[in-house]
Amino acid sequence: MEAFEYAHPTTQREAIELLGSSWNEAAVLAGGTDLISLMKEYVVTPKRVVNIKNVEGLKGIHSDAEGVRIGALVTMDELLDDATIRSEFPALTQAAGGITSPQIRSMGTVGGDLCQRPRCWYFRNGYGLLARDERGKSLVPAGENRYHAILGNSGPAYFVSPSSLGPALIALEAKLQLAGPSGQREVRASEFFVIPKSDAERENVLKPNEVLTHIFIPASSRGFRSATYEVRHKTALDWPLAAAAVAFKQEGGKIREGRIVLGHVAPTPWQAREAEKELEGKFITETAAASVAEAALRGAKPLSQNGYKVQLAKVAVKRALLAAAKGEA
Repeated sequence: MEAFEYAHPTTQREAIELLGSSWNEAAVLAGGTDLISLMKEYVVTPKRVVNIKNVEGLKGIHSDAEGVRIGALVTMDELLDDATIRSEFPALTQAAGGITSPQIRSMGTVGGDLCQRPRCWYFRNGYGLLARDERGKSLVPAGENRYHAILGNSGPAYFVSPSSLGPALIALEAKLQLAGPSGQREVRASEFFVIPKSDAERENVLKPNEVLTHIFIPASSRGFRSATYEVRHKTALDWPLAAAAVAFKQEGGKIREGRIVLGHVAPTPWQAREAEKELEGKFITETAAASVAEAALRGAKPLSQNGYKVQLAKVAVKRALLAAAKGEA
C-alpha cells in the first residue's frame, strides 16, 4: 500500500473540501471493506483518504409520510434490523441478507455497497476497468469470462455491477442524494449507475469531489409487493452469479404496475423493460412467472464461458416474482 494522507472530517462541508477534482487525489472511506483491499493491491492509490464515518447526518433510517430516508453510513446489519424496511420493502431486506459475512454486514455500509468497484478479476489484477491489453484490445471476450456480463456487454465494459442493493432500490424507484462543492443534487437510482467508455471514467455518476449522503424511497413505493432472489455458487461469503429484484402493484390479483431489475449480469443493474410490459395485466402463476423470466433474458448475449448465467437469471426472475406474490420475506 502506498503512503497517503488521512483525514477524518465531522461535517459534509469539511469532507467535500478534502476531496479533489480527480479520482487519484482522494478516496472516501466509509466501511472500508472494498477500498482497503483495492489499496493493498495497488489498484487504487489515492493521495488522501477521507474517513466520513463521523460526518454528521449520514446515519440512521427515518420514516415519515413522504417515504423512508436511509443514511449512506447505515450498515447492512442496521438495514436488516430495521422493522420498517422489513415490513415495507422486503426486497431490500432480502438483498442485504444475501451478504452472509457478519464482519461485512457490521462494517459495510449502504452507500459503500452502491459505490463499490467491480469484482472483475482483470480489474482487480491491474488490467484497468475495461481490461485491455497493451494494444488496447479487451482481454475478456476471448479470456476467462465465466463471471462477466451477458447483458449490456457490447463493449467496452464487460464487468458486472457488484451492488447487492442496487437492483432492489431501482425496482423501488429510490432516489440518491449527492453532495458536492455546488451543493446537493438528486438522481434516480436507475440513473446512478452508468457503463464507462474509458478507464478514466467510473461506474456511476458521482464526481471525484462528491459524496453519496442519503437514499430516499418514496411513499409511493410502499404499496408494492417486492422481493429479491439471488443465485449463488455457495451460501458462504460470495457474490451472486445472477440476481433479480421485483416490485409490483396488484389490482384484483392482476399486475397493474411492475418493475424487474437484474443484478450481476450486466455492467449496471439491468432493468428488464420488455419483461415489465409482459408482466402487466397478468396473474402471478408458475407459468406466467416463467414466461416473464424468458422475456427478461431475451436480449442476452453470453460470452464464450458464461452462457449458464442466462438460465440462472431466468430462475432468479421467476422465483423473485413468485416470492413477492406470496408476500415471502
